[in-house]
Amino acid sequence: MTVSVQRHDFDPGRESLLLTAGRHDIGAVVTFTGLVRDMAEDGGVSHMTLEHYPGMTEKLLAEIEAQAQARWPLQASRIVHRHGRLAAGERIVFVGTASPHRQAAFEACAFLIDWLKTKAPFWKLEETGGQRAWVAAKSEDDAAAARWTDPAAGR
Repeated sequence: MTVSVQRHDFDPGRESLLLTAGRHDIGAVVTFTGLVRDMAEDGGVSHMTLEHYPGMTEKLLAEIEAQAQARWPLQASRIVHRHGRLAAGERIVFVGTASPHRQAAFEACAFLIDWLKTKAPFWKLEETGGQRAWVAAKSEDDAAAARWTDPAAGR
């Protein structure tokens, strides 16, 4: 169980390999890598600046990861989230989960992504055609995260 908040880029392949290093009790690894898209409601995004509150961010990401560990039988998990000014196409986030069973790995990875999107204390500033605007929360992201708090969902 590890969390990194960093300015420098990461290698998704290397991060994935670290999840299984020396382990033979893992049957499934699920990963997600998020990228800066070059599209927004107001046009093409050239850059995105991600700001965060050091200390608080790492603590909250570790709490989210601990929730996933408590909900699913995970052998390993990893969250890497970048901050700073990133160009379109650059990697922002890596989430990886490893479990003896594929369904647990898939669900835990989806949970982590949904909760990172809605609960992680990052502020995003998009640069579009010479303009800069803060990215607002989206209702579809909140709806995706809500499925993990619905008692009928069983998780």
